[in-house]
Amino acid sequence: MRPQPAATLPAPADVPRREIAGIPIAITDYAEAMAVMDGMVARREPGYVCAVAVHAVMASRRDPELRSAVLGSTLTVPDGMPLVWAANALGESLQGRVYGPELMDRYCGRCAEKGHRVWLYGGRDQGSLMQLALNLRRRHPGIEIVGGYCPPFRPLNAEEEDAIVAQINEAQPDVVWVGIGVPKQEKWMASMRDRLEAPVLCGVGAAFDFHAGRISQAPPWMQDRGLEWIYRIAQEPRRLLPRYLSYNPAFVLAFARQFVRERVMRASAR
Repeated sequence: MRPQPAATLPAPADVPRREIAGIPIAITDYAEAMAVMDGMVARREPGYVCAVAVHAVMASRRDPELRSAVLGSTLTVPDGMPLVWAANALGESLQGRVYGPELMDRYCGRCAEKGHRVWLYGGRDQGSLMQLALNLRRRHPGIEIVGGYCPPFRPLNAEEEDAIVAQINEAQPDVVWVGIGVPKQEKWMASMRDRLEAPVLCGVGAAFDFHAGRISQAPPWMQDRGLEWIYRIAQEPRRLLPRYLSYNPAFVLAFARQFVRERVMRASAR
């Protein structure tokens, strides 16, 4: 692929945002999000990308550290269909979501074409991380995966953090994929951003499990209709059922309040 001049690539600030339940969501698609990431790499412009669904949006209302991390992101893309529907109800025209696992897959293809170096941080265990790397190399021949680490479930101590920072910086990746789940991945990217030289950090949640073949994805017809949560609950009911029962109704209520408030404000401004 012929390299595109860095000056012609969009900057994160070029992407419009729409606040939904207190979080500014990028009104974008895969093509534009990847072009922004290309620009960050070409300009060596450090930042991080959050792919957020309802869970992250609502959890940020209860977790100040998570909220700070999401608000500090370079680009926060709509990972879930409810956010797309909400944005469109507020007058936007999003055609679909920017789903973290799909963004990872598409951009890994771009990395293989452009020669971007990739680092993997996450996974359920070291075996899953190795399988993920193998699957990505099979799917995207030529991709340069220059390192990876599966962190323990406990927080890293200062010495371990220093070692990981040194390891990542020594490998000189262009993109660090982070798959340790909400809220850990957003907090990790925010806390590590100033210490890592890689221009792009991108949190993609369950993408590591999907692409490693550990968990199957919902069929496209369920994803398109916003029914993926049903499929995921069937896979991991003990972990996910309480989350969806808590956050989904809370999001509907928060958005309903926002929708009514904005309608009243528009009516009074006429």
